[in-house]
Amino acid sequence: MNIIKRLFRIGKAEAHSAVNSLEDPIKMTEQGIREMKDQLDQSIQALAQVKALSIRRKNEQESLINQSNDYQNKAMLLVQKGVKEEMPIEEADRLAKEALKKKEQSMMDAQIADKERQKLETDVDKMQNNINALKSTISKWEGELKTLRARVQVSKATQDINKKMTQIDSDSTISMLEKMKDKVLQQEALADAYSHIADASKSIDQEINAAVDTSDAHAEMELQKLKEQFNAN
Repeated sequence: MNIIKRLFRIGKAEAHSAVNSLEDPIKMTEQGIREMKDQLDQSIQALAQVKALSIRRKNEQESLINQSNDYQNKAMLLVQKGVKEEMPIEEADRLAKEALKKKEQSMMDAQIADKERQKLETDVDKMQNNINALKSTISKWEGELKTLRARVQVSKATQDINKKMTQIDSDSTISMLEKMKDKVLQQEALADAYSHIADASKSIDQEINAAVDTSDAHAEMELQKLKEQFNAN
């Protein structure tokens, strides 16, 4: 009995075919793990039942051995009663023989129970090994699932980035950048033009005042007046 080979659907041909058909690998892995856990529960229940049978056969074996010893003791008592003439010797012998027969039958039944117990215990060991292997497999695939989720996220992110990159038209992007550059140059030239126009719009008085600054001459005249007043005093 190989439970593990019957469990994981991903290991089956149809699962491989489904993966090749681009079915969601995470969902399939989760489904496989759920199936293994269901089988684990069933296996544990079966193991408990087999263990119960093994314990029962062991108890029956011990009971039969005790029963055989009891018949042995009864046969001895019957023989003693016949020897001591506490009962007719023929009757004592007859009952002693019957007790010995039952003793032998009990011993035979105890041997059968022991063989069945041994077989059940062997089955228990095999089932326990399978359960341990199944637990280990579940633990492994739960770890694989975490890694798989991370790899799928990275794969999707990379796919999205690559897809967006392929959708970018490099020629149109360069063309757009060139147009923006031309627009900036045009705006700078327009600013210079407005500056020149502002300079050309100055009035003639502004040009004259800029060429001849009369402030110094006026100050000189005022200074002469002050000197004349001082000399007059």
